[in-house]
Amino acid sequence: MGGRPEAPGAPLNAPLVPASNFLLGTERVYSRTEATETWEAFEDVIGGLEGGEAVAFASGMAACAAVMHRMPDGGHLVLGDDCYLGVAGLAEAGERDHGWRVERLPVADERWPERAGAADVIWLESPSNPLLEVADVERICAAPRRADATLVVDNTFATPLFQRPLALGADVVVHSATKFVGGHSDLLLGVAVARDPDLAEELRETRGLTGATPGALETFLALRGVRTLPLRLRQASASAAVLAERLAEHPAVARVRYPGFGAVVSFELAGAAAADAACADARVIRHATSLGGVDTTMERRGTHERQEHVPPGLIRMSVGCEDVEDLWADLRRALGG
Repeated sequence: MGGRPEAPGAPLNAPLVPASNFLLGTERVYSRTEATETWEAFEDVIGGLEGGEAVAFASGMAACAAVMHRMPDGGHLVLGDDCYLGVAGLAEAGERDHGWRVERLPVADERWPERAGAADVIWLESPSNPLLEVADVERICAAPRRADATLVVDNTFATPLFQRPLALGADVVVHSATKFVGGHSDLLLGVAVARDPDLAEELRETRGLTGATPGALETFLALRGVRTLPLRLRQASASAAVLAERLAEHPAVARVRYPGFGAVVSFELAGAAAADAACADARVIRHATSLGGVDTTMERRGTHERQEHVPPGLIRMSVGCEDVEDLWADLRRALGG
């Protein structure tokens, strides 16, 4: 895996470099505009995994905002009707402040290839958050589109271990590296990976101008976390598949949403009160937002704004690395047997 020092006598792993400025004489001057060695190592790893050129940001939302910055005034954005609430907020702000025409489509809608052909930015999230709908990413990426259009795939849930959109023809992949990439619920970080080096350079310029630069400690922790991504995701995904199957047979569960891969399972109870009670009664599973860590978490997503389309009893559960039988015993008790 990339991002490692190679010179004889160098440390085995890329060290933490907490520097804001550098002695003059090279291209490295100031760490708002030039990456530190820690960023470069992290970007090297993620770029290699996704098959493009990576640019790290202070958060997943900072990465998304930098990519959305490419939208012109009055531009046309095609966006899934089930997407991360922060991205929906960016779209609303663009409509209000820049006259964007935002078209929302169901994630699995067959019209995506046709509609993408006329858009300035096509924003896919697959699996979607929190309904876990799956788009036909390969077909949409292969569809004709304008030369200046940008097709973006949020790969946070799938990770490059389950899908590599750039290889299918996407222009940009974004991640909230806070989640599976970092993997330990102890950092905020985002990353955008571009297929075209010129687009990556544009994103770097936006990062520097807006000050959306990642911290040295955060990139160091994420670099360490991504080394274990295959191991963590293998355990979590295997447990998620087991839990999804058992939840589907539980009398208190009205519906299970699981795409057949990955570590996130959404399931629906009778209503908001039942979901709130289950989240409060769990003990091994932590009642918390976000996802992708070694600890299993769950929450009722309907408590957040811009989630009006989400069934009130829907719980999104991010499965971690605990023993699956411990997790199931906790779920059964929280669901009432």
